[in-house]
Amino acid sequence: MSPASYQVPAPLGKILSRLPAYPGSVLFAAGLNLALARHLPADTLRLLDGRKLRIQVRDAGVAFDFIWRDGSFSAARHGDDIALTISASAHDFFLVAQRKEDPDTLFFSRRLVMEGDTELGLLVKNTLDAIDLSVFSPGNFLAAHLPGRAARAGKSSNMVD
Repeated sequence: MSPASYQVPAPLGKILSRLPAYPGSVLFAAGLNLALARHLPADTLRLLDGRKLRIQVRDAGVAFDFIWRDGSFSAARHGDDIALTISASAHDFFLVAQRKEDPDTLFFSRRLVMEGDTELGLLVKNTLDAIDLSVFSPGNFLAAHLPGRAARAGKSSNMVD
């Protein structure tokens, strides 16, 4: 099976689609706060403020609704007032996150779909494209999230000569 055709197996997608949406959105928002929020520019956060976004993983049958409000991402209940929905397969999201696939290529091949506020979609895409991926390396991540000595130990243990 080629990477472009990889899909979450249908039986697993069927099970995942039956899970309640809100707990997944809570975990997703917590992950965004932990890994991403500190790297987003203040002007972007101002434009995101109060706007409900949805990430929909089509083949897994799940969607995560979240909002930037009061200085952090938080889960939002599923509803119709979504400003922007970004949907793709789990594998395509994974490829975009690793920068092994360009979101524009996926968009024009209809593997990534944006619905709603187009301007907001471009803001999100361009903001994520501008983030230096090295901030997500294990050493840098530990240094940013662990206090003092533990952070230094984590950072030094991930160095390769």
